[in-house]
Amino acid sequence: MSDFHNAPPEYDDEEAGVIEIPYQGLSEDALAGIIGEFVSRDGTDYGEFEYSLEDKISQVKEQLKAGHLTLLFDPINQSCQIVSRRDWKTS
Repeated sequence: MSDFHNAPPEYDDEEAGVIEIPYQGLSEDALAGIIGEFVSRDGTDYGEFEYSLEDKISQVKEQLKAGHLTLLFDPINQSCQIVSRRDWKTS
């Protein structure tokens, strides 16, 4: 039997676009999971100072609240990213 019916839907160019989602619309648990995954990635560098995981999470939350960072959702990969709002708006 074919897996055709279980395949992800096809998206045209407009539907496939990454969308910005308001962090306020997420549950605390969902937001904590996204931020926790983001700050624990390899290559996440905070300069010459060492910060605890809790400090990193707090910093990212504050940057989201201040509007410096934004959450993006990719419907094809079903994944979220946290990016600089300035970088998102200029791309």
